[in-house]
Amino acid sequence: MYEIELSAGVIDYTDTGGGEDEGGGRGGDGDAAGDKGVVVLVHGLGFDESVWDAVVEELRGDFRVVVPVLPLGSHRRPMRPDADLSAHGVAALLAEFLERLDLRDVTLVQNDAGTAQLLVGVRDERVGRLVLTSCEALDNYPPGVQGRTLHAASRVPGGLFLLLQSFRVPFLVRMRTSLGGMAKRPIPYALVRRWYRPLLTRRAIRRDLAAFLRGTEKDTYLQAAERLREFDRPALVAWGAEDLLMPPATGRRLAELLPRGRYVEIPEARTLVQLDNPGALCAELRRFIGEGQDEGARDEQGQ
Repeated sequence: MYEIELSAGVIDYTDTGGGEDEGGGRGGDGDAAGDKGVVVLVHGLGFDESVWDAVVEELRGDFRVVVPVLPLGSHRRPMRPDADLSAHGVAALLAEFLERLDLRDVTLVQNDAGTAQLLVGVRDERVGRLVLTSCEALDNYPPGVQGRTLHAASRVPGGLFLLLQSFRVPFLVRMRTSLGGMAKRPIPYALVRRWYRPLLTRRAIRRDLAAFLRGTEKDTYLQAAERLREFDRPALVAWGAEDLLMPPATGRRLAELLPRGRYVEIPEARTLVQLDNPGALCAELRRFIGEGQDEGARDEQGQ
């Protein structure tokens, strides 16, 4: 793990090409992979970098893969009390992260909480390609029973703390109204403990999550969708074919909005496509990035 201090606080991140050196640039010995392209993986609400482990392992030989731990509930370091941790605030933090590491022509891959799509038309100059896997979008916010319950609990004193106690019970975690509805494959309970330990043990982390839930307006993603119409770079919408929380119809609508968007479904997968079928997701990512690189080479030759 590396760490970097941003305006909202210190965040952790993993980087197969090495972290920030003393001069603010990339360190480590991953230059060869970095020359082939940078992939930034963005996790969702209540997850950390480990939700992407299988994808990182498969892609790291061909790309520089960077995974920031955003303040979405499973972060280990509380943010500053006055930080803007709404969806727009976290998106701004992601943009700041890309700038501080000087990441360019990034393939930005988002899952679940829709912070990456909020960069489009606002601070997307470092994004070369956009990948939206099953995520909050359009009018699907808060999504499903899980999302509505979480948002309601965040507005009641002590409600969030009480709701989170259910993650101490494996049976409750496996229910369709909990994480069981987000993944087709059983999620190892050791991962669940890892993800939810910060929320269960630290008041400041619960404060950060509550700030996101209370600060994100219901129409946030509907408004952001309008800006997707102007995104002129390659885009892939890779949706879980059996998603219960984020309907595939939402993914198809997103792809139609994006001028250079393409829609694919990841078989045998729900919302957490990177856990359910990482091999299929990585195959689509490789194809998508390769097509973009080939197109860029043809453009250069044409010039």
